[in-house]
Amino acid sequence: MPTAAPRRRPTPSRKLRTPAAWVLLATLLMALVALPAGPAAAEELSPQEGKPLLGAVLEWGEDSAAGFTERLGAAPAVFGHDIAMPYRSSERNDIQGFLEQSSLQGAHAMLTVKPTVPLDQLDAAAAASFAEKVGELTAGFRGQLLIRFAPDANASWVEWGQQPAAYRDAFRAVAEAFMKDDGNRAIMVWEPYLGKDYPFDRHRNAPAPGTEGFNLLDTNGDGEWNASDAAYEPYYPGDDAVDWVGLTAYHDDTAGRSAVNTMPRTGELQEMLAAPEGENFYATYAQGRDKPFLLHTAAFYSPAAGGVAEADIKKSWWDQVLGTVTSTEFANTAAVVWDERTGTRDTGVVGIDWRLTGNSAVADAARSRLEASPMVTGPVTEVASGAGYSRSNTLSGAAAWTVGAALVVLLVALWQIPRRVSAVAGWGYSDPSSRDSRVDLLRGMAIVFVVVNHLGMTSLFQLLTQEAVGFVSGAELFVLFSGLVVGMVYGPRVKKDFGTVVDLTSRRAGKLYVTALVVLVGVFLLSLVPVFRTEALTTFVDQGTGGAGHGGAGRTYDLYAGMETLFQFPVPPQVLPAVLLLQFGPWQFNVMGLYVVLLLASPLILWSLNRGKALWVLAGTLAVYAVGTVTRFRILPSQFEDSFPLLVWQVLFVIGLVAGFHRRRIVAWLSAHTWAVAACTAAAFAFAFLSWGNPYLANGLDVRLSVVPETLYRNMYDLLFARTYLAPGRLLNVLVLVVAAYAFLTAYWKPVQRALGWLLIPLGRATLYVFIMHVVLIAVVANIPVLQQGDIFINTLGYALVLGLLWAMVRTRFLFRIIPT
Repeated sequence: MPTAAPRRRPTPSRKLRTPAAWVLLATLLMALVALPAGPAAAEELSPQEGKPLLGAVLEWGEDSAAGFTERLGAAPAVFGHDIAMPYRSSERNDIQGFLEQSSLQGAHAMLTVKPTVPLDQLDAAAAASFAEKVGELTAGFRGQLLIRFAPDANASWVEWGQQPAAYRDAFRAVAEAFMKDDGNRAIMVWEPYLGKDYPFDRHRNAPAPGTEGFNLLDTNGDGEWNASDAAYEPYYPGDDAVDWVGLTAYHDDTAGRSAVNTMPRTGELQEMLAAPEGENFYATYAQGRDKPFLLHTAAFYSPAAGGVAEADIKKSWWDQVLGTVTSTEFANTAAVVWDERTGTRDTGVVGIDWRLTGNSAVADAARSRLEASPMVTGPVTEVASGAGYSRSNTLSGAAAWTVGAALVVLLVALWQIPRRVSAVAGWGYSDPSSRDSRVDLLRGMAIVFVVVNHLGMTSLFQLLTQEAVGFVSGAELFVLFSGLVVGMVYGPRVKKDFGTVVDLTSRRAGKLYVTALVVLVGVFLLSLVPVFRTEALTTFVDQGTGGAGHGGAGRTYDLYAGMETLFQFPVPPQVLPAVLLLQFGPWQFNVMGLYVVLLLASPLILWSLNRGKALWVLAGTLAVYAVGTVTRFRILPSQFEDSFPLLVWQVLFVIGLVAGFHRRRIVAWLSAHTWAVAACTAAAFAFAFLSWGNPYLANGLDVRLSVVPETLYRNMYDLLFARTYLAPGRLLNVLVLVVAAYAFLTAYWKPVQRALGWLLIPLGRATLYVFIMHVVLIAVVANIPVLQQGDIFINTLGYALVLGLLWAMVRTRFLFRIIPT
């Protein structure tokens, strides 16, 4: 077994040739003994041959080291956590919490470094700054620190992928910085992705033919970069920069395409590591270079795919992992790290459960097999003293329920004050005009939520927009209010002239469709400008893992993959139809396709409502919603079907349409039946309180109420409040929230209008314009370096400027003649 200690530079030996030198040495030793004891040195990671360490990477925003240990019945010897480079101060609490949890389990710590800027910006200065920050964070940590820099660099789905020259330079810079900064305490881990399907789909930033970088990729020198070229060699930074070698190797037969659950083949893992007909990673980099080997693995299982049972897949793969890594053939194996997380595919639609302990039957079987194997579990370092880890920014017990009690008091006060205080009774809404400013203000709030969430910067605004008012995002409100406005505007007209309504809605749908095409093509052309960064618009990053520190850097999907063939001659026949069907485009804008389709269908719904068929319309939309939720059937190949399935999301638009058509009757009924308003308001408050228990924290200043155990909360959320297919709890939450918010504005309109109306009402009256223009501002923000560093307060200022600019553009009617409002 090769030594697991970090690399050390050789130094010239010198003999102590004079008695004076011996005297000096003795004096120094005595002085060192006399010094007061400092912090204890980290315990060195020294795995034994045939006894690799068990490791795990968790969903730290939702899971805990103690929770995983309890479920498995054994403590990992290594825990892993993601960290951004350049370092973001917003991650401090997460990293410190991770290190504390690792210490309490007596485990070593592996930091997976994920670059958030182009690799060529990670020079020696950037590396030194990063190493210094990491050194500060880990100063009191007793275990060994592993630095897993930019893993899977040979893959096409990570931002730093398939750029060998820049990657090797960045890796070496980071390795050198840690060697200087931490006194050789960190272990540098080089870990590519399994090269079976290399070069995969090819990264958009991969070197072009004729460049030095392309020559590195073309390892056989035939002028082409294809499967015959080496998958690992171009990315290897050098023996002097690498302490351990690792390989990401999952049991996953999907090749990144449609989800399929399959049983592992006999000897599958051994073939991955040794590859008898391809590159033998283990022999070349672990055995050949005498480097400790780390295996990062898990087994694919998608609950929605059907087929083979989860327990059968994962137990079989676990058996292979334990048997392979502890065999004499792979004696250099130092650690096996299991990816204990969930994820998504197809831009967030298909859920994947990689976890070993998510299913109790799998966890029990894994524990029994682990106990019979020579794998090393924790604790392997000195266990930190303490009663246990308490997640930062979490209120539990009496403190959490005090917040709930305060909400009840607030609810009662808001309900009773207008009834008992005459001065407050005059604050109500009294505008007699046909235009309802309450709806405009709520639409303005919805579009602000959308803008904040689409820009995606860590800021104070996220504390208010990311499911802070319940299990509701800006998208649901945007679609619901779009239907509401259509019902309010075209409802009265359909009674007089149905043909005019068809003409007006068709023309508006056509204008919006053309706008969608212009945005689609415009972003594509902008992405061709080398100096302009458009990744924020042209790619989608998995959000399935969630949690601070790792949720923003998952698998990356190229939303314009294949569109570059427009410049070929002849143009492939499938490309133009794909453009016309909106199969490309920025993910932030894809809901526009849904709106176009629903707008085209709206005259038929309005005609039915005009004939008194409201109950039939509601029954029909709920039936279609149920079919879409159960079958997950896609009517169109358009991109919006990934995030906003037509059969499902139509229910919000249609309910809004019905409410807009019968707005006056509904408002009158609610005014006469205050118990219904009270019930909706109480339900909205309850949903908000429950949503504050979400283990996912928006940033380091967010607070969680621990009123439901985390595992139970995750299961409840997935079952009742999942977003893509509008789980029933989320749908109900949207409806009661709108009723409660409308009632609140009715009673307290004047102070709210003075405080927020000046901003939200203009934005609400031009939501489509704001929605279109926010795409332009996303591109601008992505090219401002200071807004990419994760500083909460700078980003908050950035958001304020963006919202202020949008408000000014609306007030001055900038390009209103061209852009739909």
